[in-house]
Amino acid sequence: MQTVTLTPKRSPTISIEAENITPDAFAGKSTAEIGAITAWEGNEEITLADIFDVAVDGSGDAAGTKIVIDGDVPRVKRIGEAMTAGEIVIKGNVDMRCGARMSGGSITVEGNADSWVGREMTGGEILVKGNAAYYAGGGYRGETCGMRGGKLTIEGDVLDFLGEHMCGGEIIVKGNARLLPGVLNWSGTITIEGDTTLPGGEMKSGTIFVKGKVLEMLPSYRDEGTEEVDGVTYRKYTGDLSRNGEGVLYVSV
Repeated sequence: MQTVTLTPKRSPTISIEAENITPDAFAGKSTAEIGAITAWEGNEEITLADIFDVAVDGSGDAAGTKIVIDGDVPRVKRIGEAMTAGEIVIKGNVDMRCGARMSGGSITVEGNADSWVGREMTGGEILVKGNAAYYAGGGYRGETCGMRGGKLTIEGDVLDFLGEHMCGGEIIVKGNARLLPGVLNWSGTITIEGDTTLPGGEMKSGTIFVKGKVLEMLPSYRDEGTEEVDGVTYRKYTGDLSRNGEGVLYVSV
């Protein structure tokens, strides 16, 4: 088992591209080797040792590697990108695209996550204990699929376009979701325990559960009456009929 602790040394004003902060890249490496891994701060190539104090305890493969980021990293992007195994714990807030395209392992964000957390992930689990911004579990610009598999849980609230272009997997939001969750969905399941607005816009397929209130409902959904799912009675809607969609939207009654 290997534990790598990264402690932020400074608060950058320019976002840092740090897609190499993964168990896959850190596995079996020494403090010096991890510190020498490169990142980009704007157009300047830097090393992880320029922005973090690095401490390594033990050694292991990717599955046996845990990364602990001991503080806020609100200007460090792409942490956990494409990771396949292992664990990352961020003890604070994190910048955009955390866990993008990950296929395995787990990420815990103890603070808030900026936009595109879980972008196009295919497996693994992400837990955000705070709030998330835009496009959580969504696809990046021009992508036809967002989240494809795995599980994304947000314990707080989330902004617009949750699960945009979702093609699989599961998203759970324990707070509120703002505009258009599940927009352009193809598959997967979204559960919103709070309130939301205009869920399932242009949804082709997939399932959305809303346990709070739908503050504004799209007119392009067919009311199918009530249905009980796991002991809870919902109003069931199908659509989005503007796309000849076969998605299912369940709203708590």
